[in-house]
Amino acid sequence: MAEAGARMEKVECGAGAPARGWDNQMVALGIYISVPFCKTKCSYCNFASDVFSRVVFERYVDRVCAAVIHSPQLANEMGGQIEREVDSIYLGGGTPTVLEAGQLRRIFDAVRIQFSVRADAEVTVECAPGILGPEVLEGLLRCGVNRVSLGVQSFVDAEAAAVGRLHKRATVLDDIARLRAAGLANINIDLIAGLPHQTAESWQESLAETLATGASHVSVYMLEVDEDSRLGREVIAGGTRYHAHFVPDEEATADFYLAACESLGANGIAQYEISNFARPGSESRHNLKYWTRQPYLGFGVDAHSMLKSATPEAEAVRFATADVLEKYVAGSPAQKTAVSTANALEERFFLGLRLNRGVDLSEVAADFGRSALDNLFAAINQLIGDGLLQRDGDRISLTPRGRLLSNEVFQAFLAPGVTTLP
Repeated sequence: MAEAGARMEKVECGAGAPARGWDNQMVALGIYISVPFCKTKCSYCNFASDVFSRVVFERYVDRVCAAVIHSPQLANEMGGQIEREVDSIYLGGGTPTVLEAGQLRRIFDAVRIQFSVRADAEVTVECAPGILGPEVLEGLLRCGVNRVSLGVQSFVDAEAAAVGRLHKRATVLDDIARLRAAGLANINIDLIAGLPHQTAESWQESLAETLATGASHVSVYMLEVDEDSRLGREVIAGGTRYHAHFVPDEEATADFYLAACESLGANGIAQYEISNFARPGSESRHNLKYWTRQPYLGFGVDAHSMLKSATPEAEAVRFATADVLEKYVAGSPAQKTAVSTANALEERFFLGLRLNRGVDLSEVAADFGRSALDNLFAAINQLIGDGLLQRDGDRISLTPRGRLLSNEVFQAFLAPGVTTLP
C-alpha cells in the first residue's frame, strides 16, 4: 500500500495554508519515483508492483536515471513547463528498499544532478517492516532521506499474515526504534481498515499501538474491493481463497474508518485529508502537491506527472508512463492528456475536496470566473441538502458522511462521460 504514488497524490506549506496558483513561477516541483519491486505480493494490492528477479533491478534503475536526466526534453515534448527547484522527493512502490544501497544512491544522484533540491526538501521513502537492516538505514541517510513511510497495515499479527505481510508487531516496533536512533523520526504509518479477520476490537488494538509509537503521520485506507487485486477478485466472486470470506462488510469497514478519525483526532493526530492524519506541521508535503494541483514529475512504472502547460491551448498537461514493467523498460512512450480550463475546474473540486479544509468558492470564482461557479451551485446545494457537503462562508468541505461517499460527491463536479484521475 502506498501512502502516495503512481495512482495519484503539495505545497511547501502545511495543510492549513492556501495553494499557490499556476501563475506563480516560484512553485517548487515534486518528484515521485516508482519502484515496483516487492519481496512478496500482498493479496490486497492493486498497484503496478510485483515480485521480480534482482537481475531486472539494474536495468530498471538505468531506465529511471535516464528518464530523470532527460526530463526537460520530455516536458518539452509533452508541452509542459518544468521547474528546476524541487521541495519534495517521494520513492514509492512496491518496496523501494529492496534495491541495493548503491542503486538507490544512483537514483538520488540523478535527481540532484538534474534538479536543484532545496536544503529543506521533504524526502520520503516507503519501507516494508522487517528489511531495515543497518546497511539500508545507512543508505537512506546517505541519500538524504528524512521521512519514512512504513507499510504496517495492521499491528495484529494474524491480520498481517492473512494478506501476505511478512512482519509481526514486534518487527514494526523494532524498526521504529532503530529509525529514531538513526535520526529518522518523521515516520508515517499505513493502516488498512477492512482486512480479513479484522474486528472492532482488533482495529482498536492497531489504533492504540499506532498512537503508542508516537508516529507523526498516519494514513488510513479502507480496503478496496476491485478486480485489480487477488483478494478483491475473490471477494467479488464469493470465494474463500486469501481469507476472502473473513473480510468485514462495507458497514463494518466504514465504522472502523470513523473510529480511526475519532481516535487519532482525540490524540493530537488531526485529519487533514480523507485518508491522512498528522500532528501539527507533519502533513505530507508531497501528497499535498497532488491535492492542491501543484506541479510534479513521476518516474518509473505507472508514474504520473502534471506540469503547467507551455501553450495557451491547455491549462496544464498530465502524462503517465507504461503500467507494465517490460513496456516501461523497453521505452514505451508516455501518454499525454491535456487539461483544459473546464477540466481544471473539475479537478479543483474533486481534488480540493479531499482536504478537510475544502474549497474556497471565492477563489474559484476569481480563477475561473463567476459564471463557471454559478453553473455548479445547483449541484453544491443538492450535496449540502444530502448531508455530503457543508458550507462555512465561502468555503465548502466534505462532511464525515461525505468522506465515506466521496466518489459520489466528486462525480457531481465532472462533466458527463468524464472519469476521475487514476
